[in-house]
Amino acid sequence: MSRILIVRTSSLGDLVHMLPAISDIAANVPDAKIDWIVEESFAEIPAWHPAVDTVIKVAHRRWRKAWWSASVRKERRLLGERLRDVKYDVVLDMQALLKSAWLVRQTQGVRHGLDWRSAREPLASLFYDVRHRVEFWQPAVIRQRTLASLTFGYTFSGAPDFGLQRFSSSRAVHKLPEDDKDYAVIMPSASRPDKLWPDQDWRAVFKRLLDSGCGLRLLAGNAEEDRRARELIAQIPDAEVLPRLSLTDVAKVLAGARLMVGLDSGLTHLSAALGRPTIGIYRASTPVRTPLVGASYTASLGDRGESPSREVVLAAVEQALAA
Repeated sequence: MSRILIVRTSSLGDLVHMLPAISDIAANVPDAKIDWIVEESFAEIPAWHPAVDTVIKVAHRRWRKAWWSASVRKERRLLGERLRDVKYDVVLDMQALLKSAWLVRQTQGVRHGLDWRSAREPLASLFYDVRHRVEFWQPAVIRQRTLASLTFGYTFSGAPDFGLQRFSSSRAVHKLPEDDKDYAVIMPSASRPDKLWPDQDWRAVFKRLLDSGCGLRLLAGNAEEDRRARELIAQIPDAEVLPRLSLTDVAKVLAGARLMVGLDSGLTHLSAALGRPTIGIYRASTPVRTPLVGASYTASLGDRGESPSREVVLAAVEQALAA
């Protein structure tokens, strides 16, 4: 048995992009036993993949608020003891940040990661025993699959397998509660104002989806996003803002949707990975490195500083509806 530790703690979209690399490892490394260190708020994601044996939680986001408190020091000590207690054949840092290197240095095993030129934070490369060159401006899914293949010595091929088959039956059961109509999932909010798309353009998309027979389910991650979503659908029938759900429950809703339209967010990337027709609207980031990837129709529209027009998005909606 090959004991493997994957280090990738966040964020949601990046973790989704990791999943095909895990499928590749499982297919190419005989008897692989894969553990994965992940931020506690995203621990559901690696647990979805059937090849992941153990999910080890870290809490950087919570710890940094009180790094030197007695409780946080205890949690960090216990995590370090757990990491040092297991001898891994390979420890693979697929994040290449100093915060992930801090975890790697506490492990036992041959430590692999990106080299100085490839790492987002080059100093992280100093903590690895074996360093790999992976060109930075590649789509994230390809970049992660490449790093895994270089580490374990195989050549990957074929379409990415996200390992999300557990959600394949969700399409038949997650309908609007009042009837059996199709629904579209909408993600109109973001943490940064420069990612937002104009309200009047969203309403044009809503009208086309409603005309096609789709109800609308809007996602919101906090109180401000909830307020914005409710304003967008004010006086629009057959539309609702979903309450806060676990990531697993959100994945079930996405898997049951006819299509999704969302800003560039982790949930939009999750929709594509689940094989649903998905349209992503990019305004403050580029789709060159993080395009939507999935088995169904996807459209990654816009670019950093270049908002996609209403007409372009509506044209993509027509293709998604046909898909």
